[in-house]
Amino acid sequence: MYEPNCGLNKVFMSWGHDEYMYMVCKHNGCLIPEMGLQLIRFHSFYPWHKEKAYEHLMSEVDYETQKWVRRFSKCDLYSKSHVTPTPEMVEKVLKPYYQSLVEKYFPSSILEW
Repeated sequence: MYEPNCGLNKVFMSWGHDEYMYMVCKHNGCLIPEMGLQLIRFHSFYPWHKEKAYEHLMSEVDYETQKWVRRFSKCDLYSKSHVTPTPEMVEKVLKPYYQSLVEKYFPSSILEW
């Protein structure tokens, strides 16, 4: 179905939260650099970045992406806090922090989901 070394961008991936957020970012003109968007898109594609599967489909760009996804994965899945945020913490700390990131990386104040 796929040509060797066609690149992961040409491979049909199953639909999930990663692809959805990637598409939301692209649709809304997100200012995150392309490599960051690729991290969003492929960080849960474990057979590829942990088990080295699908290498026959990778383009040269995918090798660089894979390197960064592997580095990112150390900060991803098991880096969650064990503390449940209180409503006060959400309002005073978390909401302003994440709102500042939305304002920095999304040119429009209204996102289309």
